[in-house]
Amino acid sequence: MVPKSPPFGDRSVPLTTNMSVHIKAMAKPSNREKILTEGLRVVHARGYAGASVRDIVEAAGVPQGSFTNHFTSKEAFGLEIIDLYFASARELMHQTLHNAELAPLQRLRDYIEGTRAHLAKDRMRNGCLFGNFTAEACDHSELIRQRLVEIFAEVQQAVADCLKAAVAAGELPADFKCDDVAGFVVSSLQGANLLAKAQRSPDPVDCLAQVLFSTVLR
Repeated sequence: MVPKSPPFGDRSVPLTTNMSVHIKAMAKPSNREKILTEGLRVVHARGYAGASVRDIVEAAGVPQGSFTNHFTSKEAFGLEIIDLYFASARELMHQTLHNAELAPLQRLRDYIEGTRAHLAKDRMRNGCLFGNFTAEACDHSELIRQRLVEIFAEVQQAVADCLKAAVAAGELPADFKCDDVAGFVVSSLQGANLLAKAQRSPDPVDCLAQVLFSTVLR
């Protein structure tokens, strides 16, 4: 005897194979997401000028026309991968500089160590994307230059807030110039990142941390 089919709309009916496949297909990354994630990797490794649109779409495994379908220009694409990279940087800032569960100076130490660890993933070959774009694109794109200025300002403010918390906690003297030192930290870390890339070594970042915590933050 053939069992009766359950009534239409019965919520107890399990998903059919076709429905499951359809849901899995919907979860696949779009061509735009592929271009951004793979494009970020390519540009970080080859540089903004050194990575062509062809290189980017080949890495993403999508037709070349997909790039122009989703991005009005390479500049627009560049701005988006900067923000994608900054999303990861913000997460590190959240875990370190903004982490009220840690002592303030430990937050800063962890932030620098987290930056070092991120650069070490490719043996210091690619450096910091922000520094790379600053060197490559600022003379050719005012929009990219302005975005980088905004990003560096946000990082500097996070460092300044961390230093002010250190003053409040008694880790630094009351007259400590938090804003000035925050600017020094951000610019010095960018310089150390650049040297680390050139030397293929974390030594410049380690040297910065050693001098910062043994001499400046006392």
